[in-house]
Amino acid sequence: MTRGRARDLNVCGVTAAIAVIDGKWKTALLWLLESGPQRPGELRRRLPGLTEKVLTQALREMEADGLVHREVHDVLPLKTEYSLTEFGRELSEMLAPLSDWGHRRLERLAEAQSAS
Repeated sequence: MTRGRARDLNVCGVTAAIAVIDGKWKTALLWLLESGPQRPGELRRRLPGLTEKVLTQALREMEADGLVHREVHDVLPLKTEYSLTEFGRELSEMLAPLSDWGHRRLERLAEAQSAS
């Protein structure tokens, strides 16, 4: 899905929602930020395989979509923290039933593999 779909007013609501969480890392970032503000280094440590470049890009897109808030503290060295906005928290809550469905699907797949 292209990034432009996130701003296309002529798509269905599901497509509009998926457009803002599309990608490998955004749902994991939402999940981590549910627990409170996080520094970028902490997010990278908690998500092995996530590069600094991809993290920065994902957080910028999520900020542009109104899901996260970036706060830079005026100390040396600069301290940056990311947190969920109310809009981001709402999305995260809406994804919980989808997560539950995904876990049920994985259980069904595991049962089918065991049976064969």
